[in-house]
Amino acid sequence: MSRILVTGVNGFTGRYLAPELVAQGHEVHGLVHQLHGADEPLTRGVHQLHGCNLLDDASISRLIQELKPDKVVHLAAIAFVGHGDVDAIYRTNIVGTRNLLQALARASAAPTAVLLASSANVYGNATAGVIDESTTPAPANDYAVSKLAMEYMAATWQSQLPITVARPFNYTGVGQAENFLLPKIVAHFSKRAPVLELGNLDVERDFSDVRTLTQCYSRLLSTPCAGQVLNVCSGHGQSLTVILALAAEIAGYMPEIRVNPAFVRANEVHKLVGSCSRLEQVIGPIDAIPIKKTLAWMIAAATSPSANGAGSLK
Repeated sequence: MSRILVTGVNGFTGRYLAPELVAQGHEVHGLVHQLHGADEPLTRGVHQLHGCNLLDDASISRLIQELKPDKVVHLAAIAFVGHGDVDAIYRTNIVGTRNLLQALARASAAPTAVLLASSANVYGNATAGVIDESTTPAPANDYAVSKLAMEYMAATWQSQLPITVARPFNYTGVGQAENFLLPKIVAHFSKRAPVLELGNLDVERDFSDVRTLTQCYSRLLSTPCAGQVLNVCSGHGQSLTVILALAAEIAGYMPEIRVNPAFVRANEVHKLVGSCSRLEQVIGPIDAIPIKKTLAWMIAAATSPSANGAGSLK
């Protein structure tokens, strides 16, 4: 059993990863920006929640020294591409991560694994077809720039810490906020809304189920892979047209689709499909949940709230 610290534990990914690690017998500690009573029930099985602002380097240093985690998963970040506060994006995603790494490097007991969640958005509008880790990054928005800068910054700590960088492609599931594309689509289909307004329709994404992603993360924590940068993805692209057709098949109806110029982002990444070959070389074959099953799970949960929560993999 390891003592594992998960930052951003009450975020979308953390609420699935923490129970996965607990089920494996680990003692999981969660880091949240600020501790409130309402935080307690959000993440099942967490041994203890700790409130700490990653931008407060003295506070994070004290916490790490007291906790002495064996392993760390760093999920805390501003993860929405359209987030309006650019200063917060850069400070949280770069400076906050640096403060964490500095605290870990200074601790009397060094962790055996540090997993940093970056993003496939660092690739931008790559023209290489299926993108592998050798593809030259070309970030096209502030969020992506902040994540790539975070990776470069983290590389300066590689001699002191066993850091692995994960570049997840798009993933989704029950509980993801509706400002993300698939939860927005699911919400409209579950309510049988007559009209669905979207931004760019000419996009293709590599979608994974959050439960598949968290299994990959948990396997990375138990596999020697320090120093590597790894795509976490399905290896298959889905156009927005196909996603809409699958949702219509599941829900039994299709709303009128309208393009709203207000939802069209500048510097939109049009195609983002990854290669998971290097990841599978490290952790073995990935038993990915098909996107149709993910959509069915999400639509069922949206129409029957009692079905909400982290479900089983199959």
